[in-house]
Amino acid sequence: MSSSFLSFLLLCLGFCHVSSSSSQQGTYIVHMAKSQMPSTFDLHSNWYDSSLRSVSDSAELLYTYENAIHGFSTRLTQEEADSLMTQPGVISVLPEHRYELHTTRTPLFLGLEDHTADLFPETGSYSDVVVGVLDTGVWPESKSYSDEGFGPIPSTWKGGCEAGTNFTASLCNRKLIGARFFARGYESTMGPIDESKESRSPRDDDGHGTHTSSTAAGSVVEGASLLGYASGTARGMAPRARVAVYKVCWLGGCFSSDILAAIDKAIADNVNVLSMSLGGGMSDYYRDGVAIGAFAAMERGILVSCSAGNAGPSSYSLSNVAPWITTVGAGTLDRDFPALAILGNGKNFTGVSLFKGEALPDKLLPFIYAGNASNATNGNLCMTGTLIPEKVKGKIVMCDRGVNARVQKGDVVKAAGGVGMILANTAANGEELVADAHLLPATTVGEKAGDIIRHYVTTDPNPTASISILGTVVGVKPSPVVAAFSSRGPNSITPNILKPDLIAPGVNILAAWTTAAGPTGLASDSRRVEFNIISGTSMSCPHVSGLAALLKSVHPEWSPAAIRSALMTTAYKTYKDGKPLLDIATGKPSTPFDHGAGHVSPTTATNPGLIYDLSTEDYLGFLCALNYTSSQIRSVSRRNYTCDPSKSYSVADLNYPSFAVNVDGAGAYKYTRTVTSVGGAGTYSVKVTSETRGAKISVEPAVLNFKEANEKKSYTVTFTVDSSKASGSNSFGSIEWSDGKHVVGSPVAISWT
Repeated sequence: MSSSFLSFLLLCLGFCHVSSSSSQQGTYIVHMAKSQMPSTFDLHSNWYDSSLRSVSDSAELLYTYENAIHGFSTRLTQEEADSLMTQPGVISVLPEHRYELHTTRTPLFLGLEDHTADLFPETGSYSDVVVGVLDTGVWPESKSYSDEGFGPIPSTWKGGCEAGTNFTASLCNRKLIGARFFARGYESTMGPIDESKESRSPRDDDGHGTHTSSTAAGSVVEGASLLGYASGTARGMAPRARVAVYKVCWLGGCFSSDILAAIDKAIADNVNVLSMSLGGGMSDYYRDGVAIGAFAAMERGILVSCSAGNAGPSSYSLSNVAPWITTVGAGTLDRDFPALAILGNGKNFTGVSLFKGEALPDKLLPFIYAGNASNATNGNLCMTGTLIPEKVKGKIVMCDRGVNARVQKGDVVKAAGGVGMILANTAANGEELVADAHLLPATTVGEKAGDIIRHYVTTDPNPTASISILGTVVGVKPSPVVAAFSSRGPNSITPNILKPDLIAPGVNILAAWTTAAGPTGLASDSRRVEFNIISGTSMSCPHVSGLAALLKSVHPEWSPAAIRSALMTTAYKTYKDGKPLLDIATGKPSTPFDHGAGHVSPTTATNPGLIYDLSTEDYLGFLCALNYTSSQIRSVSRRNYTCDPSKSYSVADLNYPSFAVNVDGAGAYKYTRTVTSVGGAGTYSVKVTSETRGAKISVEPAVLNFKEANEKKSYTVTFTVDSSKASGSNSFGSIEWSDGKHVVGSPVAISWT
């Protein structure tokens, strides 16, 4: 019996009645006395497995636990459980009474599941919120767009459902209330869309748009998985919100003319949130179509959430950095898909894989390095046509990551007659492991393991290897960690605005998928799935979009800036043990240039205590502070606006929930902020932290006393810095206000230029 099937049975317990029959299997949590492990075992997991084998030949370890408890979970009969209880070192064997089902796992990981009913209403304003998604379209037949249980379409909705290739207006419903496509700009540059390859309509032949929109606001779907991985119940962040899709991306890319047209229509349609998992390049706001469109949306009270980009871990790699955009980086979940690379020298290395298919023979197989099986200079990368079939046939092939897609490398190995692939990260990706639904048995390993494996396969006279796919595990620690691919600050357009704003889950995310393409997206992939697991800031962005929709339903009067402020000031920067969030790219604590304000925490965002609000007028003042000309300001704001020549404008005074100080000489740098009490009366005291003596941070006043809700108070932060720090160095800290119940946090980044 496969571990995937056992996982499915485990997850079924949330809905299935369990018979009292003694032969009926159930899920049990086995608590072990860690200190009692016999010396004959090197690993606790081996001890757990041996203990389990003593009572059952067929039961498998579903998960092993290291921190919350010491022990494991498994499927047993009542007799087996009773027998296990008598084994040495077993503290207790407890039946599992409840198991929540989440394929995306993010509702549970974000703490939403236990609080959703209390914090977010299931009817009324919640179901009136509309999330607009600009992407590759939608696969409307997906169960994630089921409108079962939905009331009438909100009367405020002005949108429509456009027909086109393989798409009729009747495919929209009370959940998927809008679907449009925009191709004129694309076709004017690239020529007519080839309708034999992609639908000239809102239909999603790619999968990306279906994935992002269902992540933001997909309906609840029981029994979802990718090829048996991550089995459970899928749901978007705001499952009762409505969805409107705007297809702006095609095989040849997404054109700004189409993007602006879509934003224009979305504003007219009356969306409440706009989610855009797209970007490219860095340019001034008056040249950036996304920034310009987002400004217009902001004016209409629409929160715009955008992906930060996948160009990390390089510095200055961000896109979508306008302060009226919520910029989202990516972190990991506490779920993984381990797969072992087993070498003939007895060493094993844990990687990740989503391969589902016939396993390799239960023996070691010949193993070869791709660089030694090719006449091409870049043969190690397993690019199309570079492998010599006579050298790889029947063997496991080691490929290096880079240039072409990870899944394509496996396809190349398979086409050349290889039977498996070990894919090794290089320095560009470090230890970050991203799982893929490979077309042959394969595992991706980190750089360190890759170096060891490469040395073995290139020096051993008779190298052998195997690959063991282990399924799904949860409770992985530490989590979250910042993804290596997640784009990083500083903000190259406006260094005094800290970006990204925050991070959200973006690694190995399961959501709905098109059935026009396989999970790898390769032409050779004939598999069809209803859900897929993919990674990127494209996945983290719609998490925040959906959470913004939830906050909008609870606080319909809040502006986009207020919603973003609530998400930022309540984000967390440490694990439960108090240690700082880690960056997978370095293995060291992450910084505000990596995680912004921290990892989103939606349940606390509903009641943030204080918010940093911003109006259109504030953003216009910001453009004046950038010394934009009247024509440049008009490009962004669509109005004649003249900066007041008698007024001194400062980027430092934009009422943002974070602080970025660009030091170009010793002295005092002053920033002013105004906070609004949304938690009623209260007295807030400030706490300042700084990691360097080279920058002294002082706040005046140090206490803010609010007598009633919606009262505003201002404060000034003075950063006194010396010039002894080397150019290019950075220092970080935080400013937190607390009334004993709320903690309103702001990250600080100081850069010596």
